[in-house]
Amino acid sequence: MNIIFKNNIFYKLYLYYNLYIRHKALKTRATYSQHKEDLFINHYFKDRDEGFYLDVGCYHPIKYSNTALLHNRGWQGINIDMNQTSIDLFNILRKKDKNICAAISNKNKEAVLYLDHKFSPINTLVKKFSDITSKTISFKNHSEKKIFTHRFSQIAQAQELQINQIDFLNIDAEAHDFEVLEGIELNFYNIKLICIEMLDSQNQINEKKFKDYLIKYNYHLIKIIGPNGFFELRS
Repeated sequence: MNIIFKNNIFYKLYLYYNLYIRHKALKTRATYSQHKEDLFINHYFKDRDEGFYLDVGCYHPIKYSNTALLHNRGWQGINIDMNQTSIDLFNILRKKDKNICAAISNKNKEAVLYLDHKFSPINTLVKKFSDITSKTISFKNHSEKKIFTHRFSQIAQAQELQINQIDFLNIDAEAHDFEVLEGIELNFYNIKLICIEMLDSQNQINEKKFKDYLIKYNYHLIKIIGPNGFFELRS
């Protein structure tokens, strides 16, 4: 894997291998999510053949994806991940989406990315989370890389995105989820349904923290699947 790097022919070949051989991208399946969250999402939007999603911490267009079923139905959206390799995968498989390599947070600041590896779902901005997962999941020390975080509105402005409505927001940011949530202007986008991983730095579910914040914007918890809370906007 060390010989595979950006703009190397082996890197590009590996991207296609990852999608079409390893993860069988051409094979339609009933669910793509880690805990079948997408079945609930798909049913929630069963009357919407078209819609718009924002997926922060998108990771992979197939593996563990909460938006793949919606995409297969004709939805489009924005996929954001701080790992360029993830975005390269999305650029191959979801050409009609806007795929952006960026780190979303509640502030513009320099941060440290704790990197397991380029294809890992546990890359994080939270050191305590990295310390725990390096011992319990990857069984190795994670490398460090300095990056910059931005609020979503600043990314949208820099990318000249014209967004009138976000129907579904998915956040999976490996213990940085709450800061991502704070970095999105909920009042402006009028999001119908939010799915967010409610893990804290100790890799434990902290339901109350998310409920207390989202109730201020009139979002109510309607379901929990795995570590994910589903919050619905009430009129």
